[in-house]
Order: sequence, then C-alpha cells, then structure tokens
Amino acid sequence: MTAIRWGMIGCGSVTERKSAPAYQQVEGFTLHGVFNRTRAKAEDYAARHGVARVFDSAAALIDDPDIDAVYIATPPDSHEAYALDVARAGKPCCIEKPMAPDHEACVRIRDAFADRALPLFIAYYRRALPRFRQVRAWLDEGAIGQVRHVHWALTKPASPVDLSGTNWRVDAAIAPGGYFDDLASHGLDLFCWLFGDVADVAGFAVNQQGRYSAADAVTGCWLHARGVTGSGSWNFGAADRLDRVEITGSTGRIVFSIFDEEPLRLSRGTEHIEMAIAHPPTIQYFHVEAMRDHLAGHGPHPSTGESGAHTAWVMDRILSRR
Repeated sequence: MTAIRWGMIGCGSVTERKSAPAYQQVEGFTLHGVFNRTRAKAEDYAARHGVARVFDSAAALIDDPDIDAVYIATPPDSHEAYALDVARAGKPCCIEKPMAPDHEACVRIRDAFADRALPLFIAYYRRALPRFRQVRAWLDEGAIGQVRHVHWALTKPASPVDLSGTNWRVDAAIAPGGYFDDLASHGLDLFCWLFGDVADVAGFAVNQQGRYSAADAVTGCWLHARGVTGSGSWNFGAADRLDRVEITGSTGRIVFSIFDEEPLRLSRGTEHIEMAIAHPPTIQYFHVEAMRDHLAGHGPHPSTGESGAHTAWVMDRILSRR
C-alpha cells in the first residue's frame, strides 16, 4: 500500500514516547507534518523526531494535500473543533482520549465522520495491547467460568504539578472529572471491550481536597448488557498509589493492573497462574498498527468513534451528567 502521510496537531508529552513514534515505526505510515500553537516547540519536535514539515496553523495542516490523515493530540477541550475540520476535509482521523469533554460532543464528532463514511479512531490503545488481549482470551475460553463482576480501585496522591495550576488534567474547564477523565477513561473503555457495552450506570464525583477545580474523588457502578456488574473507585488525593482490577467469575478470578506492569494473575481452585506481559517500548504501537490494517481493509480497529462515544456516555453518567 502507498504510505499514508499523517499530520499531528499538538506535540505534548504523550507524543514523545507513547504515540507519535509509532506513526514512524509502523510500516505504511509516516509522520509527515506537525502543528503546535507555539511554533518553536513544533520546530524543535520536528527536528528531534525527523518530521518533514511544520505548519503555521491547524487548518493549514488539515487542508494540505500532502497530509492524508490527522492525529489530534491536544487536550480534550479542543478535540471537537479540530475533528469537525478534519471531517469536513474528508480525511481519516485519530483522536487522543478522552474523545471529548462530554458525550454530546463525542456524538457530534462521531456523526460527522459517519455521515461521510470516514474512518475515525480513538486512542484507547489498551484494547490492542497483548497484555489485555490475554485477559480477554482467558475470559473467552471460560477460564474463570461465567463472569459475575468487575471492580477497579485506582488511587494516587496529588503531585506538585497537580497543585501548580499548570496541569490541564485538574482544570475543570478542560477536564471536569479531573484525573477521572484522563485515567479512568482507559479502564472503563477496556471494560466495555472485555464485557460489552454498558446498559445502565450511575455514580457521583466530589472535590474532597479543595486544592484544584476538578473533581478528585469519583465512585461508580454499572451493568453491562450481558449481565456483568461493575464498580469503581477513583481517588486522586489518597496517601499512596493503588491500581487493582479484580474480575470475579463463577469458578475463579483474574487480577491485574490497568497502568502498572504487574503480572496478570488467574486463580481457580488450587490453581494459580501468573503471566508477565511487558508493554512495547512505544505503547501505542499495536493501536497504530491496527489503524494501518483497518485502512488497508484487513479487519476492523477495536477503538472507533462509536466505542469512544459510548465510553464518554458511561463517564458522563458516573459524573452525574445527563
């Protein structure tokens, strides 16, 4: 296939190691252009990463005939405007997660691409990682019997950057749910992939610390359409870090972490299995490779605008937004 030339809007920390290098590493893709609001930052990024072109505006990048597809790697409050421009330009797009700050914006983005029959991907890359594909394989083969419940507990202390006033992840104007928007979205999206769409969900969010504008403590419960129940607790002002998912089945349980590279643990009766599966050096590699395959007609990508919008609906309901 002819190499697809990607343009990237934004060049923040997530693009340094997690995402953008994959667009250079995956055969058939190249990162051809970049735009950032601070041109000097974009020029420095392009020089360090071997990107051919630096653009003066997002519109110039989106409309340039040498850009075949666009990766939006900015904070979520700008995703919708950029995405709608990409849809109007008639180009495939990948949007960093969360897809947008709320479900209604996600629906507008999803529909803009669907109306034009354009591919739209969301960077919920855990669906493509071997570590979580192993969890799904265990579930599919009935390793713990019939799945009953999934619970996730995630805690971390507030960091100096959280309290500095410079972190968009704790700014309610950009991420109303705080770190819930940025981090919990990964796990909730993964659960939808493992257990199917959510049929009903509720929750609440509060600001316990009063040290920044976004929520810092969130709890939720939900019901997957297949009958699996779920619950979660996310606290970003706790004394220490915890990242633990437990899937309870009729004959066993699976325990793993969403972010930490702890071994996957499967227990059933007297049998206990531990399996360590490391992430790739560029963690979005398999996600980007799956986009390449999708665009080449070799199977659907696991994370699309449809699934991304559904995850946003779940998050809205947990945050008590209707």
